[in-house]
Amino acid sequence: MEMRVDFHTHIIPEDFPDFATKYQNDKWPVLQPTCSCGANIMVAGKVFREVTDQVWSPSMRISDMEKESVDLQVLSPIPVTFSYWAPIEEAAVLARFQNDFIAETVSQHPTKFIGLGTVPMQNVEVAIRELDRCVHELGLKGIEIGTNINGKNLDDESLTDFFVMCEKWNVPIFVHPWETLGRERLSSHNLMYTVGMPSETALAAASLILGGVIEKYPGLKICFAHGGGSLPYILPRLDHGWNVWPHLRQTEKPPSFYAKKFFYDSLVNSPVNIKFLVGKFGAEQVIMGSDYPFLLRETPPGKIIDDTLTLTEAQKRAMLGENALRFLNLPVNQLI
Repeated sequence: MEMRVDFHTHIIPEDFPDFATKYQNDKWPVLQPTCSCGANIMVAGKVFREVTDQVWSPSMRISDMEKESVDLQVLSPIPVTFSYWAPIEEAAVLARFQNDFIAETVSQHPTKFIGLGTVPMQNVEVAIRELDRCVHELGLKGIEIGTNINGKNLDDESLTDFFVMCEKWNVPIFVHPWETLGRERLSSHNLMYTVGMPSETALAAASLILGGVIEKYPGLKICFAHGGGSLPYILPRLDHGWNVWPHLRQTEKPPSFYAKKFFYDSLVNSPVNIKFLVGKFGAEQVIMGSDYPFLLRETPPGKIIDDTLTLTEAQKRAMLGENALRFLNLPVNQLI
């Protein structure tokens, strides 16, 4: 029996705390209601994103899931709430608040939702402590992190202990773009979403590869949003650079070897790109994800996989649900 698992969905509590007022800092995201069925996420007094009640209402989500034949959603925070820039004491409070909310939502609807947590990555010791709580107390099945930590790439030595513990505890990591590089050039045409995010994701993946993180910690389970961004398409260039600059190498093998160890969500907007992803990494490394409930999401979730005629039924079944459960360390038949 086919199970459809939407791995890439975002959620925010309707009673999201107003830290901008509490801490007198308008860098904090604020959820400002516009009506009973919607709100604006405000940052520094400007609209960062318009959202509907789909983003906080479990009943709305479940209704949409039934309409779109989705069996399970994997819930993760909205990246703007990571707040890695904030004082650690304040960021830790927000992380706990969001993790408690996601865990409670899952506990109320255990056959509909799986939860991923968030941790304050600006302080690895505190991040590990909250990671421990997420996984071992709240029962969340993984963690979502951003593509950089205040401008530090993910291979920065200050982050080593975090990845050590993720490997030790077998915690799946969902890497989502945020605070994209080149933001000063991306203000028009919503280029941050269409160009900045894919580029930012590729930089994060390349850093983990070239910095030797994946080689040192081969047990890490990492999935990249949006099909890995531009990474799959620049891998030959990364390999070429690895070959011509041997003095820069920190890995035994070229980048394309390690890229096959990552997972990638299927949000690539075209069957041609799905075919390319599968050819590059294998169907077993691709996980269906829609970016629900935002405007750039895929509707209905999994449509591009369904429309990729070169896939076998077994490959489609794996990509639409089985791979997500396997990535999250859940039995494929657990919830069928």
